[in-house]
Amino acid sequence: MVTGGRVVLVTGVSRDLGRRFARSLAAEPTVARVIGVDVVPPRGDLGDVSFVRADIRNPVIAKVIAKEDVDTVVHMSVISTPASAGGRGTMKELNVIGTMQLLAACQKAPSLRHLVVKSTTTVYGASNRDPAMFTEDMEPRRAPRSGYAKDVAEIEGYVRGFARRRSDVRVTQLRCANVIGPHVSSPITSYFRLPVIPTVVGYDPRLQFLHEDDLLAVLRHATVEDVPGTYNVAGDGILMLSQAVRRLGRPSVALPAPAVGGLGSVLRRARVADFSPEQLAFLTYGRGVDTTRMRSVLGYEPAYSTAEAFADFGRSLPPTGGHADRALAAVQQQLDRGTARPLPEPPASVVPTKGADHG
Repeated sequence: MVTGGRVVLVTGVSRDLGRRFARSLAAEPTVARVIGVDVVPPRGDLGDVSFVRADIRNPVIAKVIAKEDVDTVVHMSVISTPASAGGRGTMKELNVIGTMQLLAACQKAPSLRHLVVKSTTTVYGASNRDPAMFTEDMEPRRAPRSGYAKDVAEIEGYVRGFARRRSDVRVTQLRCANVIGPHVSSPITSYFRLPVIPTVVGYDPRLQFLHEDDLLAVLRHATVEDVPGTYNVAGDGILMLSQAVRRLGRPSVALPAPAVGGLGSVLRRARVADFSPEQLAFLTYGRGVDTTRMRSVLGYEPAYSTAEAFADFGRSLPPTGGHADRALAAVQQQLDRGTARPLPEPPASVVPTKGADHG
């Protein structure tokens, strides 16, 4: 670390990606100190990062920023799955109330010069009215009414308000595509880890991914460079869902949307995968974002394309078991005959997820 460099506070360091980012940032030559904040300590080694146990929903976060003389805040503690937060109510409180309190603390901090917020392309939603590619100045065709997408829309609104009130602070928002990689636990990676992948019959959505290493790299870039603004961030190119499933070598079963939703409810209760309405919409219509500004203004080029990021994730998956294959194949046969019965409980061989990183 260097004397006189940046003093950076990173939220959400109890999760793997937050911990890894904070640790990598501490090695940057222009960074003097990194303070990691979360309600529980991280499981892995933080290296040179100083950990402060604090809840950003509590005004005490303002004291942490003032005491440590923080000039840069990187906000990563936005949760994408209710199960990992302890329920939808807690998730919304952590996401929205936590961000409000953090921004209130930032507004009062005379030392603050830079705010970086990890957002998501989920803010654009997914519908049959979407453009081929969303640019940063576009609004979702259907405003989100609940769930993670609504949380993110509210968070971005509060961030824009903060930017107006503190025009002296450089504000950078990164709207990241679905983050994927061997170490990522999120709604989309849980979906692709299923032994048999349910799809919505008649639809083949477009997918974009951002490799976990590129997420850490673009966050570092946005933190140490003077690049205010809002940017879509994704690997080059797209994958169709059918292509993704084939490349994994996993069997799939095409179901009507209500049946996929029903199966999703079973998997969600079993904490195997999260099938929220927004996830179902994404797996039906997909989403594409334009990344021109990422390259031309932000000045970042991902190391992994969408296809390469997905391939690296796929190499980490174990082979599927035969029981689940046969069970969902039977469901497909029943649907073909028009005699489908209620969907079965998920197979015991599926390992439930224990938490989630940002998607």
